[in-house]
Amino acid sequence: VQLQASGGGLVQAGGSLRLSCAASGRAFNTYNMGWFRQAPGTEREFVAGISRSNGISTKYADSVKGRFTISRNNAKNTVYLQMNSLKPEDTAVYYCAADYSRTVSYISASTNGYAYWGQGTQVTVSS
Repeated sequence: VQLQASGGGLVQAGGSLRLSCAASGRAFNTYNMGWFRQAPGTEREFVAGISRSNGISTKYADSVKGRFTISRNNAKNTVYLQMNSLKPEDTAVYYCAADYSRTVSYISASTNGYAYWGQGTQVTVSS
């Protein structure tokens, strides 16, 4: 599967952005999907994940809980990350990731849990 992330940009603190990740290939609904981010000089970190099929399960990093929402539209082969109440510390390159999964009950928060990665989209939050 190939992933294409979009929707990044420059926004003021307190603002919102919605990232999209379009997947090519078949059987999109069999993949768990995740969003990660990487700021300069730091390791790539987990942001949010959503389970295969209808996305019944989601997982969030503590730093974004209550502000970010992950969702998926299997008909469009797309996963979204709605980001509200953005803070300067949310500034990073955001990557979407996918991995085939047999279960909806486990979502990996590790980069090792995802086999496929998009190219990243820059999000910059000004203070």
